[in-house]
Amino acid sequence: MDWKKINHIAFDADDTLWSLEAQFWEIERRFLALLAPYGSADALAEKLVAVERGNHPVYGYGVKSFTLSMIETALACSGGRIPAEDVGRILDFGKTLLNAPVIPFADAEPLLAFLCRRCRLIVATKGDLLDQERKLKNSGLLGYFHHIEIMSEKKTADYRKLLKHLDASAQEFLMVGNSMSSDILPVLELGGSAIHIPAPVPLRYPDAPADIVSPRLLTLGSLAELFRLVSRKLQAAPSIDTRHLTPRPKTETEKMADAYERHDISDDIY
Repeated sequence: MDWKKINHIAFDADDTLWSLEAQFWEIERRFLALLAPYGSADALAEKLVAVERGNHPVYGYGVKSFTLSMIETALACSGGRIPAEDVGRILDFGKTLLNAPVIPFADAEPLLAFLCRRCRLIVATKGDLLDQERKLKNSGLLGYFHHIEIMSEKKTADYRKLLKHLDASAQEFLMVGNSMSSDILPVLELGGSAIHIPAPVPLRYPDAPADIVSPRLLTLGSLAELFRLVSRKLQAAPSIDTRHLTPRPKTETEKMADAYERHDISDDIY
C-alpha cells in the first residue's frame, strides 16, 4: 500500500462508522417470533433472506426494502392468513429501524477530524437515499466529508464511476469498510487500496472470504487501530484546503486529534 500516493479515503457508513447490523438482527428476532405460528425460526429466517435477495434488484438495499421483504415473507409463510394487525406490527418494525438513533463508534470522529485536513474524505455507501442521508446528518459526522456517494450497488463499475467523478486515480484511492464483497474486492480489482474492518456483529448475508492476500489490502480490528496507523503514515502529509467543508467551531474530539498530532497525549488513548 503506497501511502505517499493516497489522497482520497472513502468510508462505508453502516457498521463501519456506526453500528447497524445488530439492530437488523434484533428486528429479525421480533419478526420470527411474530411468525412463529407459521413455521420454525430457521425455515422462516431462510425464507426471509431468500425474499430479500430476490427483491434487491427491485427495491434496492436498506430498511424499506427489508420491511417490504418481511411483509412478503409473512404473506407467503402464512398463506395470506396473517392478520392485518400483524402486518401493522411489521411496518412498525421497519419504522423502529428508521427512527433508531445513530451513534458513531467511539473513534470515528477523532479519526475523521485528523484525516480531513490531510486528504479528501468520502462516504461511499449503498442503500435508501433518504435513510442514508438521515443517518449521516444525525451521526454528527457529515461535516468532515468532501463528498457523499450513496450507491444502489457497490460493484467495480460503481467505484470506477466514483473515481471519475472525483477525478482521482485508483492508486490515489483507499476504501475502508466492513464488507469484503461490497467495500474491498471491487476496489482491489480497480487497482485501489482497501482496509477491511470486520463488523462487530456477524453480517446477515454470507460475505466473500476474508482470506484475500494483496499488498494493497490491510485487515484491522477497529477504527482505533486505523487511527494509530494513519497517524504514523500521514503525519507529514501536507494540509489540504478545507474551506469548502461545513464551517463550525472545533469539537472536543478535534482538539484531541490536534493534541495527538502534537504528541501532547499518548497514543494509548487510541
